[in-house]
Amino acid sequence: MPPLPPLRNRWVPAADDSHTQVITVLPPVPRGPVAETEEEADEREGTAGAAGGILRAAGTMAVATLVSRITGLLRTMVLVAALGVNLVGDAYNTANTLPNIVYELLLGGVLASVVVPLLVHAQERDRDGGTAYAQRLSTLAISGLVVVTALAVLAAPLLTRLYGIVDNPQQVELANWLARILLIEIVFYGIGALAQAILNSRGVFGPPAWAPVLNNVVVIATGLLFLAASGPGALTPVTITPGQVWLLGIGTTLGIAVQALVLLPLLRGVGVPLRPRWGLRNTGLREAGTLGLWVIAYSAVSAIGVAVAMRIANEAGREGGLGSLAFANASLLFQMPYGIIGVALLTALLPRMSRAAARHDSPAVIEDLSLGTRLSAVGLLPVTALLAVLGAPLGVLAFARGNTTAEQAEGIGTALAIGAFGLLPMAVTLLQLRVFYAMKDARTPTFIQLGMVAVRVPLLLLVPAVVEPEDVVAGLMLVTSITYVAGWVIGDVALRRRLGGLRTRATFGPLLRVTAVSVVAGAVGLLVRNVTDDLVGTSPGGSLVTVLVGTVVIGGVALAGLVIARVPEIREPLAALRERKGRG
Repeated sequence: MPPLPPLRNRWVPAADDSHTQVITVLPPVPRGPVAETEEEADEREGTAGAAGGILRAAGTMAVATLVSRITGLLRTMVLVAALGVNLVGDAYNTANTLPNIVYELLLGGVLASVVVPLLVHAQERDRDGGTAYAQRLSTLAISGLVVVTALAVLAAPLLTRLYGIVDNPQQVELANWLARILLIEIVFYGIGALAQAILNSRGVFGPPAWAPVLNNVVVIATGLLFLAASGPGALTPVTITPGQVWLLGIGTTLGIAVQALVLLPLLRGVGVPLRPRWGLRNTGLREAGTLGLWVIAYSAVSAIGVAVAMRIANEAGREGGLGSLAFANASLLFQMPYGIIGVALLTALLPRMSRAAARHDSPAVIEDLSLGTRLSAVGLLPVTALLAVLGAPLGVLAFARGNTTAEQAEGIGTALAIGAFGLLPMAVTLLQLRVFYAMKDARTPTFIQLGMVAVRVPLLLLVPAVVEPEDVVAGLMLVTSITYVAGWVIGDVALRRRLGGLRTRATFGPLLRVTAVSVVAGAVGLLVRNVTDDLVGTSPGGSLVTVLVGTVVIGGVALAGLVIARVPEIREPLAALRERKGRG
């Protein structure tokens, strides 16, 4: 293949991050203006190590991301209220995880690293602007996904068994029934991802960014209808009606279908009308196959950790503890701060880092890696303190309604609090992986993931042996965060071998100051939480008061501490606020 164009206008798509992954999805990389030069990009984004342009871009993207995250949280809250976190909820969670896992193994990772660059290359190479190429590639991929979807539906009982739905015949029957419906999502995941890739490769970003919100709205409506159709008594695999099962399966699948199909009418507007086109001529997939195989290996290794964790959680659910749905919900709350703050920072930083990697400017890459770590610490360590202190009342506030009891919701929040320390390690690990991808290295991230899973799986297997079933989800969250710490260490070693020194003193000096400030803020917040618990109790209403008061106290103490500690990354945002206030 001829060499690909420079990476400054490359886009990498994001997948669904609603499931419990060892490594959460890597964020999209937006293109800059089409005719933008390297000098103009440097002026817009700032030089390596400078935070100004990065913070402005991250702030804009965080607002857009927040809408999707909020509707996603509302979707989860409605489903937890409708299904509970017992056997029915675990059956649904397992069945709903399967299409995501199968899709990621087959196309998701390859799309991120291989297909989009091929689309852009064809767009710049072919006389028709890459239209025929995009149609051939889409026809080939969707045809393959249809076949795989049919096979997955036939193999649904084997897949649910692999993820730990065993022993309880009624739960097994329910999970298999739901899986046969939900596995149809695989095709729609592929259609949506390919449409998103084509649109983004041609400079259209808005509609694909909003499409997941439509999915959330459809599933929220499905959950509310399910609640309305529920009768008196406990919801179990025996008492759930066929109509409720069909409503749940079709509504969830419809959400993914709407998310995908809403993008198809836009393809004609960018010059790629819907049209099947057969043939493998000039697809370039053989030349790009090596990179794709490494990415598939990455996804497969990650899937091993997910399967082991879900089997353990499902077993705990059958034994009377919290199960896989509770684990997924704790993971969702854990990932939300990164999804709002970390993804925005990383997305803003990555184009500049990719340009530096493309021109083999290792010092600039190191500067931006250090900056990304420091900014992530400033944004996420105070949140870590907040989650560690307020995890239990957050769980009650979010989930204690419908078929989920306050005790179960508090258990989810406690698991969140126990695993909160892994928030920054997760963000840094993903940043490190993006450095390797920016350098066109897909092999090293796969080995890093392999090392993380080698740490995670033995610890996961140890959890049910040392704790009671009601504490298994908390143990799984603890192990997940330990895994991210291991990923940070492994990634740091790999980067030092590749780039040399990583400005350790400049990175960890501010990081230690932010850590100290966050510990103090957490300690003050814990005192306040103890007082509010005594005054207002731990009911959902009392938890709301505790969360509001605790958030204000922890946030205020953390902000004051960052200013007093003279953390450099806090100065520029404060200076910008003072400047705006002066102009106002």
